[in-house]
Amino acid sequence: MDRYAVAGNPVEHSKSPVIHARFAAQTGEPVEYTRLLVPLDAIAPTLRAFADGGAKGCNVTVPFKFEAYAMATRTSERAALARAANTLRFDAEGWYADNTDGAGLVADVQANAGFAIAGRQVLLVGAGGAAAGVLGPLLQQRPRRLVVANRTPGKAQQLVDSHAALARQCDVELQAATLEGCGTGFDLVLNATAASLHGGGVPVAGAVLARGALAYDMMYGPAAAGFLAWAREHGATGRDGLGMLVEQAAESFFVWRGVRPATAPVLAELRAQADAAGR
Repeated sequence: MDRYAVAGNPVEHSKSPVIHARFAAQTGEPVEYTRLLVPLDAIAPTLRAFADGGAKGCNVTVPFKFEAYAMATRTSERAALARAANTLRFDAEGWYADNTDGAGLVADVQANAGFAIAGRQVLLVGAGGAAAGVLGPLLQQRPRRLVVANRTPGKAQQLVDSHAALARQCDVELQAATLEGCGTGFDLVLNATAASLHGGGVPVAGAVLARGALAYDMMYGPAAAGFLAWAREHGATGRDGLGMLVEQAAESFFVWRGVRPATAPVLAELRAQADAAGR
């Protein structure tokens, strides 16, 4: 069996091992996938030890996506744009970094949730590794306007500056803002912060939501419950990031194995499990 893992801190909540087990069974690929809890100050030695032990690659989650990118010798275009990676492949000629978060998010929002991004007003909350990974693919869907809001406005501006050329190419108005001054009436609000994971409140006011907006938390399960309740209270449609998790995992599986698994049955299974657990 070829070994892979999801590396992060925290990581015990991750459903990635279940997802990749389903993908392996579906495709017949000899994949073994586990969780790898990484000490906050030891991402580099932990991943090197994992690779030296014969592993073929890993996913990387919070808070290590920028560090993972820096460890690679070769990168995909989307990882290079984000300067963050959620997927590493331990090739003999050097580690390869990719970022499948944006592809996963766009697939879930548009294909699974049926929400077209083109021409819409989009608010991306956060400017860390998760936000960096999805901004490029979001711009490529050509929303009318996209605002990146963050507690530290300088980080939001850095992210906007690094994507300014792509925004111009896609004819998208791209701006940075504070959490308090990001504006109102957005059609799509995406929470890319770790606030949900750590039990924090929603970092923006309800006025950011247009009537009938889609409010999307990249976290899933109990961590996203507060954000989804906030969305309902303000007349928006709430969606957690479970579909994004499945879709980005399929993209990572393709990077590693050259085989693209079907996501619909895996997402349906996980949704059914979540619904049963909530009853």
